[in-house]
Amino acid sequence: MKNHTTKLLVIGGGPGGYVAAIRAAQLGIATTLVEGEHLGGTCLNIGCIPSRAWIHAAEAFEKVRHYAADSPLGIRVESPSIDLAQTLRWKDGIVARLTTGVAALLKKNGVQVIKGWATIVDGKTIEVVSDGKDTELLRIGCEHMLLAPGSQAVELPTLPFGGPVISATEALSPPSLPKHLVVVGGGYIGLELGTAYRKLGAEVTVVEALERILPAYDEELVKPVAVSLRRLGVELRLGSTVLGVGAQGKGLRVRDAQGEEFELAADRILVAVGRRPRTGGFNLESLQLDLNGRAIKIDDQCRTSMRGVWAIGDVTGEPMLAHRAMAQGEMVAEIIAGRRRQFTPAAIPAVCFTDPEIVVVGQTPDDAAQAGLDCLHAQFPFAANSRAMTLESTDGFVRVVARRDNHLIVGWQAVGRGVSELCTAFSQSLEMGARLEDVAATIHAHPTLGEAVQEAALRALGHALHI
Repeated sequence: MKNHTTKLLVIGGGPGGYVAAIRAAQLGIATTLVEGEHLGGTCLNIGCIPSRAWIHAAEAFEKVRHYAADSPLGIRVESPSIDLAQTLRWKDGIVARLTTGVAALLKKNGVQVIKGWATIVDGKTIEVVSDGKDTELLRIGCEHMLLAPGSQAVELPTLPFGGPVISATEALSPPSLPKHLVVVGGGYIGLELGTAYRKLGAEVTVVEALERILPAYDEELVKPVAVSLRRLGVELRLGSTVLGVGAQGKGLRVRDAQGEEFELAADRILVAVGRRPRTGGFNLESLQLDLNGRAIKIDDQCRTSMRGVWAIGDVTGEPMLAHRAMAQGEMVAEIIAGRRRQFTPAAIPAVCFTDPEIVVVGQTPDDAAQAGLDCLHAQFPFAANSRAMTLESTDGFVRVVARRDNHLIVGWQAVGRGVSELCTAFSQSLEMGARLEDVAATIHAHPTLGEAVQEAALRALGHALHI
């Protein structure tokens, strides 16, 4: 058995883990990162990045088909088709460039990367089985252990993965396009991928146990998405429970809200009912850490209940977002280096890449009311925004929520084409303690979607200019 020691040991090379390792090394901390699969974790390899690439390809194909039918722009094309193999090569190329870049950054900053599977011995020691040529067991001792193993897709007992039943991972690298895809789960993952498959030509049915899609978002934000789904021809089966695969090994057995059982035709069944912290397979239980359900319990510095053991990202529970993990990882590295830091963001932006997109930063009107805040809110529709008109996408709006007494902004929401790019401005305004007057008095470039941000603030103050 080989032995190795380091000051900081990072388990998991996803967004949180690799950012923590890079920042720690920049601060002069001897750092070792252990990753069993691919650097970049779920986000870069089988999550955020490939799914956005897949969504973009689907949007491009759907736009060409739109031009082939009838375009008010006067653009005409004939008989568009898609080369799925080339699309997948393009998507995989983006992933490869990014993961290679992460490896280069880790090397440049002096992080020792070990490819292999970690097993925890105690709070200061792990053992690693390499998946390379050298299969000798490696024991690593450390002063600080940072847990960043991420999360994994939730599997339904009635629909175990295998055969026609797939997770988002398989959905992003399909051997072929299904004729009919059934998506189990009406949350953001299911709707993002389901919409993409519909744009690529598959018949898509979404089965959701609740009576509405995107239950994590307020109904006003979801309405434009529901309209778009209907326009695309996506069938929604709400208030329905899945019972299992059909009798012939194909299709999906479902029970609706009235108790009637029936079978939906399906070549493939995508189960997208959420993700759960990855806490199994590396002897985490031996540390006997305090938990919140399945997630590791942490404080506002990402410390666990064991001294010298830290945890970041999805393994600590919601919100399971790559940018949250990155921010936590950077903070932990700086605390270990002796800096004073706490994880107390004013807000963490959440983006749903449906069609149209949804952005939520901070408190919604309902959130503010439940928190006992007396707030006013106003929204500005993209139907009155010139840039949205030139993009042929006037559905949606921008909404601002602010305290009534001092006009301090406590939340932003938006739904519409390209609104994901507005979330930076939303987050900055909350972090900097902006008031409605600050945003209203800021000159916004014309013509841009961002003008709707200024107009929402102006409307909240009672003097919108373009509505």
